[in-house]
Amino acid sequence: MTRSHDDAGLLSPVRAGTPVEAAVGDQAWLQAMLDAEAALVRAQARLDTVPESAARAVSNAARAERLDVRALALAARETANPVVGLVQALTRVVAAEDPAAAEYVHRGSTSQDIFDTGAMLVADRALRLIRADLSRTAAALAALAERHRDTLIAGRTLALHAVPTTFGLKAAGWRGLLLAADDRLARVQEALPVSLGGAAGTLAGYVEYARLAAGGAPDPAGSGAGAPEGGTGRPTAEDSGAAADAPDGTPLGGFDVGAYQERLVEAFAEETGLGSGLLPWHALRAPVADLAFALAFATGALGKVAIDVQSLARTEVGEVAEPSGGAGRGASSAMPHKRNPVLATLIRSAALQVPALAGALAQCLVSEDERSAGVWHAEWQLLRECLRLTGGAAHTAVELVEGLEVRAERMRENVALTGSRIVSERIAAVLAPRLGKAAAKELLTWASVTADRDGRPLPEVLADAPELAGVMDRAEVDALCDPAAYTGAAGPLVDRALKGVS
Repeated sequence: MTRSHDDAGLLSPVRAGTPVEAAVGDQAWLQAMLDAEAALVRAQARLDTVPESAARAVSNAARAERLDVRALALAARETANPVVGLVQALTRVVAAEDPAAAEYVHRGSTSQDIFDTGAMLVADRALRLIRADLSRTAAALAALAERHRDTLIAGRTLALHAVPTTFGLKAAGWRGLLLAADDRLARVQEALPVSLGGAAGTLAGYVEYARLAAGGAPDPAGSGAGAPEGGTGRPTAEDSGAAADAPDGTPLGGFDVGAYQERLVEAFAEETGLGSGLLPWHALRAPVADLAFALAFATGALGKVAIDVQSLARTEVGEVAEPSGGAGRGASSAMPHKRNPVLATLIRSAALQVPALAGALAQCLVSEDERSAGVWHAEWQLLRECLRLTGGAAHTAVELVEGLEVRAERMRENVALTGSRIVSERIAAVLAPRLGKAAAKELLTWASVTADRDGRPLPEVLADAPELAGVMDRAEVDALCDPAAYTGAAGPLVDRALKGVS
């Protein structure tokens, strides 16, 4: 049974039960922070500043199921972040199995390094799910676009019939947005960086511990951090060609601070699978803002599909229908006859929320000093909600698009509702050289109003117009008024889109 303090998704059905929900839940976030702790000590061990045995012990202990996530959440009220309690709990678990290794948990680190690295790991894992669903939906849209390349549908502007188009072109447009969204997410994902700055962005703690290890200081645990056969692996002045004891402290005593910093960040990045970045980013929140903007675009792209489906599924339009799903899908609590477009509704709800949340995350770029008091903390829930709403919307879109019912016959019926007035633009263009532009427009305006008022087809009204006597016969009028003959370059545009021509 769900505990009362758990967020079961009751108020956010778009992500309830979807894969992304588990990928960004508390347990997953806790595991990501533990993964960051374990990766950090492994990275330090790779540079011979931590014993390999300690790295193994910490990595083996860094399992979320071994910690009480609720207890950590409550403890975080005392420190304003969950990492302090996590480090204490992890240290106890490590100490119970390898007392000597406990000394190396969180060595030289700070809470924000672990939390932000964990956040990037969570984001990376969530983006894998999101992008897989976007790819699957885009593939389904490609199939729809190809199948309905020439399926006639009324183009609508300002909610009214404009000129004819094809459903294939509409589907190709939806697909183009999703591909653009995936491209943005891919670029952000490739650049997700580890966070490694230490207390104030200088890596001083990491450097100091490494300097002591490089200088042969006694092993605090008494186990020794001996070098592997064939060399120490520690960066030295000789490695970089720099002299020791430089006035600025870099290198100092044969220890090259700059070289160590670079190697540590690179090793940490390799251990996590994230990027290394250029500078510590405790108060430089571009990675989070970039991620938020990409997620906002993705839900906006999905929302475009959703709102079009909603509009086309209206009772009086009826050109598409959502997949029926299981019993009860789309049911109304009061109206048994209804089958509501619930999938599109869920997607649209996410598309309206994520940009607002992303805007709040953008505000967090205004972060004071080397670490903020409240700005960083404000990001956490906002970022998670962006990830799980986007993930929920993307997963829902797969079902919506793969099962979308396209009613081509209804589309054609709706095109005919205006009695060919939907192609008045074409007729005006053809008549302009024969009657003059102003006269042609005046004639088409009169004919359209008359056809609408009298309930007569536009070709019939035009055929009776004295202005066309000797200018255009009825057969030509009928041909010009065929909506299927006036879809412009819709077909070639679909072909172009599916070939990926930019």
